[in-house]
Amino acid sequence: QVQLVESGGGLVQAGGSLRLSCAASTRTFSRYVMGWFRQAPGKEREFVASISGSGGSTYYADSVKGRFTISSDNAKNTVYLQMNSLKPEDTAVYYCNARVGVLNYWGQGTQVTVSS
Repeated sequence: QVQLVESGGGLVQAGGSLRLSCAASTRTFSRYVMGWFRQAPGKEREFVASISGSGGSTYYADSVKGRFTISSDNAKNTVYLQMNSLKPEDTAVYYCNARVGVLNYWGQGTQVTVSS
């Protein structure tokens, strides 16, 4: 069982920045593909970004390309999401995800609110 704890959410004005962090309780952090998803009120959870265990491969949703950057620190078992040029439509609960094979874990989520 892997526990994921997100932090860094909050309220920010449009155009501002936030950095989310997700700390994973595992000794095999580098085995996992780490990702961020988000869920806005009344909408389904959607993919935001992911990074391979080695950190060599990253993927982004089209809606955040060029604005968000995912990174990881294997020594700290932590994945980050740097969010720049935030828009009101980025408002959502952001969830950290860890997966390897059939194993799939979620954090409790952190609220990001972008005011116009």
